[in-house]
Amino acid sequence: MSPSMIAPVVEEENKKYQRGVKHLCETGVTKVPTKYIWPEPDRPIFTKSDKLIKPKQNLKLPIIDFAELFGPTRPHVLRTIAEACETYGFFQVVNHGMEGDVSRNMIEVCKRFFELPYEERSKYMTSDMSAPVRYGTSFNQSKDNVFCWRDFLKLLAHPLPDYLPYWPTSPSDFRSLAATYAKETKEMFGMMVKAILESLEIDGDGDEAAGELEEGSQLVVVNCYPPCPEPELTLGMPPHSDYGFLTLLLQDDVEGLQILFRDEWVTVDPIPGSFVVNVGDHLEIFSNGRYKSVLHRVLVNSTKPRISVASLHSFPFTSVVKPSPKLIDEQNPPKYMETDFSTFLQYVSSREPKWKNFLESRKIGHRLK
Repeated sequence: MSPSMIAPVVEEENKKYQRGVKHLCETGVTKVPTKYIWPEPDRPIFTKSDKLIKPKQNLKLPIIDFAELFGPTRPHVLRTIAEACETYGFFQVVNHGMEGDVSRNMIEVCKRFFELPYEERSKYMTSDMSAPVRYGTSFNQSKDNVFCWRDFLKLLAHPLPDYLPYWPTSPSDFRSLAATYAKETKEMFGMMVKAILESLEIDGDGDEAAGELEEGSQLVVVNCYPPCPEPELTLGMPPHSDYGFLTLLLQDDVEGLQILFRDEWVTVDPIPGSFVVNVGDHLEIFSNGRYKSVLHRVLVNSTKPRISVASLHSFPFTSVVKPSPKLIDEQNPPKYMETDFSTFLQYVSSREPKWKNFLESRKIGHRLK
């Protein structure tokens, strides 16, 4: 086939992948297309020197009983949070008050959104990263060389009245259920911020950062991972850290989240109704490196679809993020440069995002390669 004949075929193939993995599955795919096959060392299970590398046993993250933050054991809970943020960069929260209908309804209505016809879902497809609603696929579909087995719906959520009119109207109860979920996770984040600051021995009352975070950004990201015919060849999401201060993740009962712990990928045991909370890049910067934004990735499987809802919270998009002055002294000089959202957007729009490259680029003394 001549080059002039190949080009249209390749372009048509790329268009097919841009429509998303859910659409691909709906066409009856039985093998993972080359576009989704990861290099061997990056796959969930791979053979190296005739040795099969298998995932380690599941990891039980530290569990925070949210209700105990408001009782006499609060100092103990704060120590547990500090240790979790330093050691794992992750912890799980139970007894948070959202175990009932709010969480269940959010997972259920998100499942129904992704079951809508492609023509309905695709109304929200855009490459504009600042759009109030964005439906897409993979991790960064305009830059990814290899695609991920994941579709997403991203919703800007604060201030909610500004963005709610743009949210999907189908399913008919999507807006009302998602709005309730966004409001309640925002409230939960506010209480978590007070605990995080206190665990860093920062008085949140009157603290400038605490005030900014209270009015800060919120992005709700719904992730859909359809069953994959060859899950050993691909990833739901590549290794990455979260841009932001804290992420509150709600999962269904299908495991898939892995974190890098002591240089090994370990699967996080999902606890029904719990939230997985993880440190974002902004909190690592704000804590001057004391709390770690840890790499994580997502595996897929061949039998069960998986839905997760991440609520990413941080400073307002216009804010400058820097190490807290209350954590800086002669013995602890700042380890990170100041940064802002526009710097991040410029960075990710100019290259394929990998690992913790953006955060590394903000470290003082780091040399760009």
